[in-house]
Amino acid sequence: MQTGPVPNDLDRALAACAKGDKSALRLIFDREAGRLVAVAQRIVKRRELAEEVVQESFVRIWTHAHQYRADQGSARGWIYAIVRNRALNLVRDTRRELIVEDVEMLRDGEEATEVVAVWQKLDRNSRLYECLGSLDETKRQGILMAYVAGYSHGEIAGRLRIPLGTTKSWIRRGLIALRECMA
Repeated sequence: MQTGPVPNDLDRALAACAKGDKSALRLIFDREAGRLVAVAQRIVKRRELAEEVVQESFVRIWTHAHQYRADQGSARGWIYAIVRNRALNLVRDTRRELIVEDVEMLRDGEEATEVVAVWQKLDRNSRLYECLGSLDETKRQGILMAYVAGYSHGEIAGRLRIPLGTTKSWIRRGLIALRECMA
């Protein structure tokens, strides 16, 4: 860990973030992101999830920088607490979704077959088939699970074993791409 002027730089950077200075957020990111990903990864156990946690944390740092008080702790401690809390929330939410999955037993085999069957029944010359085919498999699967099988985003996240926020983003981006392709 660094000592000396770094906490003061982070204090000033948070104060600048609170005033809307994006370059200050960039300074914090450049200085701390690598270590923040490592902290998050120790908690969530997967690199891609750790990166997502850090990304969400930087949004929170940006939007809540005005709440930081230097007299209540160091800027570094405040930043790391946000990342740690986000990571713990992700682990807790994922466990909750997996518990729902275990309790319901989710009939994965039957329902997965149903989603695949709908995809395969589409006319291969149709625009919808072409547009769905242009999506990566996970986005296509998420959209089909939501709009064919009627799963909630939380159920899809549990079945695909990905975070809820990621599921929502993939489905949203997939629908946007699908809409653009169909237009």
